[in-house]
Amino acid sequence: MATSAGQVAPDQTAEHQRLKEANEGLQPWRKWGPYLSERQWGTVREDDSPDGNAWESFSHDQARSRAYQWGEDGLAGISDDRQLLCFALALWNGKDPILKERLFGLTNSEGNHGEDVKEYYYYLDSTPTHSYMRYLYKYPLNAYPYNDLVGTSKARSRYEPEYELIDTGIFDKNEYCDVEVEYAKAGPEDVLIQITVHNRSNETAKLAVLPTLWFRNTWDQGNTPKPLIKAEPCHAGQGRLYATHPDLGDFALHCNGADELVLTENETNTEVIFQQPNPSPYTKCGINRYVVQGESAAVNPSQQGTKASAIYNLSIGAHTSRTIKLRLTKSTPETQNNSADQDFDQILDCRKQDCDDYYARVMPAGFSAEQKLVFRQAMAGMLWSKQFYNYDITPWLQKRGIDPLGFNDGQGFRNQQWHHMNNSDVISMPDKWEYPWYAAWDLAFHTSTLVFVDPSFAKQQLSLMLSSQYLHPNGQIPAYEWNFGDVNPPVHAWATFNVYLSEAALHGQADHQWLKESFHKLLINFTWWLNRKDANGNNVFQGGFLGLDNIGIFDRTESPEMGGSLEQADGTAWMALFAQTMVQISVELARKDETYREYPAKFMRQYVSIAHAMVNRNASESMWDDQDGFLYDVLRKSDGSSTRLKVRSMVGLIPLCAVQVLEQDVMERLPELNDLLLRMQEKFLDLRSFFHDVRLKGYADRHMMSALDETNLRRVLKIMLDPDEFLGDFGIRSISKRHESAPYRFVHNQQEFVVQYLPAESDSGLFGGNSNWRGPIWMPVNYMIIRSLCVYFCYYGKDFKVEFPTGSGQLANLYEIAEQLAHRLVSIFTRNAEGQRPVFGSQQTFQSDPHWKDYLLFHEYFHGDNGTGIGASHQTGWSGLVVNLSHYFAVNTQESLLARGLTGPAPNVHQGVR
Repeated sequence: MATSAGQVAPDQTAEHQRLKEANEGLQPWRKWGPYLSERQWGTVREDDSPDGNAWESFSHDQARSRAYQWGEDGLAGISDDRQLLCFALALWNGKDPILKERLFGLTNSEGNHGEDVKEYYYYLDSTPTHSYMRYLYKYPLNAYPYNDLVGTSKARSRYEPEYELIDTGIFDKNEYCDVEVEYAKAGPEDVLIQITVHNRSNETAKLAVLPTLWFRNTWDQGNTPKPLIKAEPCHAGQGRLYATHPDLGDFALHCNGADELVLTENETNTEVIFQQPNPSPYTKCGINRYVVQGESAAVNPSQQGTKASAIYNLSIGAHTSRTIKLRLTKSTPETQNNSADQDFDQILDCRKQDCDDYYARVMPAGFSAEQKLVFRQAMAGMLWSKQFYNYDITPWLQKRGIDPLGFNDGQGFRNQQWHHMNNSDVISMPDKWEYPWYAAWDLAFHTSTLVFVDPSFAKQQLSLMLSSQYLHPNGQIPAYEWNFGDVNPPVHAWATFNVYLSEAALHGQADHQWLKESFHKLLINFTWWLNRKDANGNNVFQGGFLGLDNIGIFDRTESPEMGGSLEQADGTAWMALFAQTMVQISVELARKDETYREYPAKFMRQYVSIAHAMVNRNASESMWDDQDGFLYDVLRKSDGSSTRLKVRSMVGLIPLCAVQVLEQDVMERLPELNDLLLRMQEKFLDLRSFFHDVRLKGYADRHMMSALDETNLRRVLKIMLDPDEFLGDFGIRSISKRHESAPYRFVHNQQEFVVQYLPAESDSGLFGGNSNWRGPIWMPVNYMIIRSLCVYFCYYGKDFKVEFPTGSGQLANLYEIAEQLAHRLVSIFTRNAEGQRPVFGSQQTFQSDPHWKDYLLFHEYFHGDNGTGIGASHQTGWSGLVVNLSHYFAVNTQESLLARGLTGPAPNVHQGVR
């Protein structure tokens, strides 16, 4: 039912209406959001080094004095969607050697497990249009222990735990402030900002709070005329900063109650960074020097520049709070005299209520308080992790003296072959501090969660990776900025179809046109995989890295140095799923357009060929080990010999995920599929037994594409569901626990390679950094396993049962097992019978302190035995999949899933607008 702008339909919340207006181009509700990075320093984009050492090329210590070239970072910050004008916080406790303008963390070489942010901050709430957002930062009142964190961490080995900020004792006496930041939009370009500082200590706290407004420096590169910020002197508590940009227009930041306004330039202090005279006395670090060092000449007395702070010198009594209210708004003659306080409290309260109303509609009925807490904060982390990502590779290469079109011997300069790329978009990031750059396969999982609240944004993110500014002309999807030419698992097609189906089920509309447009680009990507990663044309794939940093016995990208090529069970299985999904997409398109009728058979043929190669190759060694009932990578050597690398790892579980179900009418509507399968059976007599025969009918006469037949499925499940192998109390481990007492050993050229189960951080330096999947619980693969169990259930029905757990003597069907696995994963974040959240481990401050215990972190992975969060602390991108797991089993019963299958219309159990 159509409504005029500003009206809310009876079946919609106010936030649903804002989304509708944004999607239809009526109001730019998404224009302002949390699009600042948490870390711009140490990124490839800012790297000027000759050796590609980005961490050392642009350090945290330089960041306060050196202007960035490609983006900006800040504390609890926001910006417009081109990151021209930025707003964030700076803080000073009077004791730190520098202003706290950005989050601090260790570089790859400093941490004993790689890069690691050493701060406590939490994304607590956000609507999809960012009409309301809430963020919390814990700021110590004593000097931040920079040197202690670096020195102690450097001295620790890979066998020791990480040294965290709380381990320094700085929070022991509660001598800190909770800095709570809330944003509320009165209009698309009218943002209310409330900063509440809670003193948690027993003494009066003196704290300088500096809300800061600045322009991203585009003028030094000659891209735009220089913008300007001017201050209106503080009088009667009505301080203002006026910002004028030739492209963005005019904005005003109302800073009521500020003690003073100070301005400088967002330009490099060349004297400090390059030991060269400064062209201007006012530099990026000017406000830091003014506040911390007392250098009055460091800020511009004429009250103008490109970076400005309002200074609030607060004295906050013990266990009390102080609140600052600001307003950033488009400046017009009509708004210039408006007070920042005008209807401030009413608007803020209204947006909070809008947020509550929205999530009340999005979350399924019957959620417990704990489930609601996890859902809300996981989704907040997803929405806060959007970032404006700016990287035009041609000028980036040229500045480094590299001809983008010049000779490249295959070992060229970083990303030289990606000179077509010009990225300038808001993108969902894995973690805005540890991974402040998009990763294509992470993004695929992000969209599977984002579709719950903003399907338009989810679709746009998937489309972005297939657009001409991203997709390589040869068809490869970019991996990540350290090496766009690396290979991520090909899950983009699966994510596309998943988002398509989810939007139809959750929001009542199927975007057929978007699916069609995506399909044509996916065709190009599929062809790239066939041409580039199936080296011998045997339908066995050698993707290389494939996202599994420390899962194997050696660096998978270096298999040629091992004397041959690595045939990867996971890469081949991902390609089987890719082909299966292309069958599904083309079947869906063919329902409305006969033009697509030829494609299901094309991709069915490809799928069958891949499945056959994976489990039944006529070769000296195949991936399927019939003695073990498991799949392994195969190292095929140049002398013709081959070796199965018998590591029991997720590599052998991913083939379980290569499964799709076709509804019974597909074979009837497309009889050529059955003809194709029959011809292939006759042509290849050994095309049988090991992988499932698609022609066989299952529950409700459905057909199934599976790389495992029933016998082999049961064998793999027996291993996966064994507590002494993969099944943990908090999900499926990445490596079998059997390798704890029996490490896998492989000898090559008199060198021994060893893989051992490690429940927490890795002791291996493969790929460096904090990469470790040698035992921990990893959310995306767990999610895919649970999804696959539900697919198998739709085919086999309730009567197909296996022992769960293995050795228990208890039988369960696949839905029941999937539901139990999902419960184990969700329980990482929820309080157990003892009131403890496993994610917090043994840290009792997190477990019991009222100011910590309900603030969740969504880690990169989780301890394989006790569920403690480890790795990157804000990787909500894929640990946010806990939202999907909670939601799925709240709205899908065994009966409803069997009745409708996976592609049929969902029952009307979702509370969101249909």
